[in-house]
Amino acid sequence: MTSPLAVGAVAPEFALRDQNGQEFSLAQFRGAKNVVLVFYPFAFSGICTGELCEIRDDLGGFVADDVQVLAVSCDHMFSQRAWADKEGYFFPLLSDFWPHGGVAKSYGVFNEQAGAAIRGTFLLDVDGVVRWSLVNEIGQPRDFTGYHEALAELRR
Repeated sequence: MTSPLAVGAVAPEFALRDQNGQEFSLAQFRGAKNVVLVFYPFAFSGICTGELCEIRDDLGGFVADDVQVLAVSCDHMFSQRAWADKEGYFFPLLSDFWPHGGVAKSYGVFNEQAGAAIRGTFLLDVDGVVRWSLVNEIGQPRDFTGYHEALAELRR
């Protein structure tokens, strides 16, 4: 695993499909919205479900006119669709399935041994620059408090 993308770095561009087959790219938000990228290891796992339910239950804290949440894992699009339907996730769950973990690798949050992303969270400004990040290992749940503080600071 390489080092996670640092604050101040320009985020690597990507284009991935969500659980409904719709393509999302970082470029489509450039100049218009801040983006919070939430990398997670596995659909249907306990910690991941808890974290994404936290986003779902506080969607206004993650999605607004000036911010878009994009959750990313190496799970296949169809697995993510089943999980989104089961849990009621209506935000994009992007599939970094093939090339396997390519986007997670470019952000420095891919665990080769597990074959999955670790828990990397990156707040990108409208210019695609990393303004805040938090990276936890697979078994360590993240605390979104820092994200909310960083977003408030970015909006000032």
